[in-house]
Amino acid sequence: MLYRKIETVIEEHLKSDSKKILLIDGARQVGKTYIIRYVGKKIFKNFIEINMVEDSLGNRLFENTKTVEDFYLQVSMLAGNKMGKKSDTLIFIDEIQAYPHLLTLLKFLSQDGKFTFIASGSLLGVTLSQTTSIPMGSIRKVRMFPLDFEEFLYANGMNEIVISAMQKKFENLESLDESMHNRMMDLFRKYLLVGGLPDAVNSYISERNIQSVREIQSEIHEYYAADASKYDDENKLKIRRVYDLIPSNMENKKKRIVAKNIENKSGKRFSDYQDEFEYLISAGIALNVQAISNPVFPLIESTGKNLLKLYLNDVGILTGILYGNNIRAVLDDETSVNLGSAYESVVASELAAHGYKLYYYDNRSKGEVDYLIDDYDSLSAVPIEVKSGKDYTVHSALNTFVSNKDYHIKKAFVLSNERTVTSNGKINYIPIYYIMFFKNNVGKTGSFTF
Repeated sequence: MLYRKIETVIEEHLKSDSKKILLIDGARQVGKTYIIRYVGKKIFKNFIEINMVEDSLGNRLFENTKTVEDFYLQVSMLAGNKMGKKSDTLIFIDEIQAYPHLLTLLKFLSQDGKFTFIASGSLLGVTLSQTTSIPMGSIRKVRMFPLDFEEFLYANGMNEIVISAMQKKFENLESLDESMHNRMMDLFRKYLLVGGLPDAVNSYISERNIQSVREIQSEIHEYYAADASKYDDENKLKIRRVYDLIPSNMENKKKRIVAKNIENKSGKRFSDYQDEFEYLISAGIALNVQAISNPVFPLIESTGKNLLKLYLNDVGILTGILYGNNIRAVLDDETSVNLGSAYESVVASELAAHGYKLYYYDNRSKGEVDYLIDDYDSLSAVPIEVKSGKDYTVHSALNTFVSNKDYHIKKAFVLSNERTVTSNGKINYIPIYYIMFFKNNVGKTGSFTF
């Protein structure tokens, strides 16, 4: 079984006295159902699972269920012998977005307190925005992502002792030794190929067959595209077009969305496609990185509305589209192949999975910096530049950014293939795999610190 960090989140919530119902959100095929089923069966004597998409295609028992009493009645038809009491019965409402009215009903199920509940779904951001009565205060929504790089390391046999030792090295800004660095870079490049979708990772672990992995990724990519297109008849072609453009945008020097390219129509503006962008982001199949021109802490106060980068939610899907079965292009780090878009995708997915909102610096005269994150200790922004080649010390935009006294920058990072950790003024050069230790724990145990 694959190790997933969210297992602890689910288990702790279900064992707590919280009256809120945990709602796991995320793109399809990231492992939501599997991990909830695993934890639920481990903790509860009675585990009842109801898939609302299956119900909507079959008996439609829950299509018109609007009251707590009616809900219990329908559940009893399916699993009446398992309906014990709150302490020993978990009812798992899977694919809840199939019946948006059930999101409202969660509030009353929570208040009733007869059983323990957990729910999951895809497109919940979209569904909640269209729900007339959002159950605020009654749900705790947590987004689940594909396996991050640390989880991929566990899947490949690395243990907690080794990862903890590496984290201490990172916190002290120290380098790994040559052999360990080579091992980490080998696994990082394999992560570029395999990505973090559980089916792809399991296939890689069991078969070591890139063609099998690519077939899974291609199928899920097409599934995402079809799924994104079927919910909105008016905008589905534009949604599909935006989604299909993401990989090619990643290969451009400026990776941001260009409105006129979506339908090949001049005069189109970013605002014309706001709903399509929001759909892809809410569905969890695209990660959005918003432009900042005035990086004042907190960054959310300075975000721009008219410049946006979109990344695929899984780097394996991206490298499958760009390189197909040619694994040597990635594993051999060929100088003729620019892996910049793949590296940037990993950084985007790692930061998002670790709790950061994604921003980048854009200034017409001063250039771009790949990512900006908030540092709650220094109350300033932290710029991050991602380099896949040997010229990792060349970054004029970052130099200008860091030297601007108005921005109050305390530290910056350049991520690259280079093993040795060094510093030049405020800029710290660290290996790309250390991105797995950037964790935003604001509201938990502090913040991103060294």
